[in-house]
Amino acid sequence: MSSLETLIIETSLPIKHSVIWLHGLGADGHDFAPIVPELKMPNTRFIFPHAPHKAITMNNGYEMRAWYDLFGLSMQHQQDEAGMREMQKNIEALIADEISKGISESNIVLAGFSQGGAMALFTALRHPKRLAGVLALSTYVCLKKKLGEEANPANQDLPILMAHGSFDGVITLDTCLVSRHLLESLNYKLEWHEYPMAHSVCAEEIDDISRFLSKVFKAE
Repeated sequence: MSSLETLIIETSLPIKHSVIWLHGLGADGHDFAPIVPELKMPNTRFIFPHAPHKAITMNNGYEMRAWYDLFGLSMQHQQDEAGMREMQKNIEALIADEISKGISESNIVLAGFSQGGAMALFTALRHPKRLAGVLALSTYVCLKKKLGEEANPANQDLPILMAHGSFDGVITLDTCLVSRHLLESLNYKLEWHEYPMAHSVCAEEIDDISRFLSKVFKAE
């Protein structure tokens, strides 16, 4: 069982699918809960975990909810590999929780925004059994040099929706494009969307997410 506290929203019974959605740095599980009705996904359990509080080096050691420590936002900065791998175990435990409730891996999507999206990609691409898909929103691939050797073949054909704002000043579009090109070079099935927005989510993106979930869950 995961040690993470979660907010859970079930759209309608019976539950056939699960979406584990990871928030961004400094937010919490309530951040994306309001968009659930807009996604129009029946028979789905949305799990919004709250990241633990961590001292963030980039923010002068200020404590906030975070999936791992951040030393900076450029590709040249040190990365908190130990923190990422520890959080991967927690997310794997959330997946195991859903399996124990009767949901198969093939009906579980990992989703995340910003730092949460990085963790969703990190975990899903290494997971030993095929998941339904990944939502990678305004985010990037962390530990890029290790992905090729650590990626699990079980999720080689995993559908990935990757979306980014062209005016994002937090995680720049150029940073995201490096990750996009890495994933494409490793032959992942990538659905790419770019929107005229900053580091946020827009209505058009929510529509695209809804279509993606309907497709990977084969909703009727």
